[in-house]
Amino acid sequence: MKSNKTHDNTAKRIAKRYGGQCNSRKGADIPLPTMTIEVETENTIGDAPRQLQGYRNKVYIATTTKKGIEKAIERAKGTTIGVMNNEGSIIKKSTRKG
Repeated sequence: MKSNKTHDNTAKRIAKRYGGQCNSRKGADIPLPTMTIEVETENTIGDAPRQLQGYRNKVYIATTTKKGIEKAIERAKGTTIGVMNNEGSIIKKSTRKG
């Protein structure tokens, strides 16, 4: 994971909510059996689709701030990627078949 305290805290909070663990290696931050979540700051949202490539279940960008939600929704437009807030609540559902 990136060494950003806000990012790390958000990832831990969401992983706990969904009963998963944070991934510190390459790939998505929170891989779960039913979905995969990539946590991004407002400045790194552009990286999310690449990080979520290859995952076959539902995929989400989780943002660390409210401001980041709009950017994430814009970035996910026209894709199968969903968007979550920093608590793990789904704002836009992933349409990828899971």
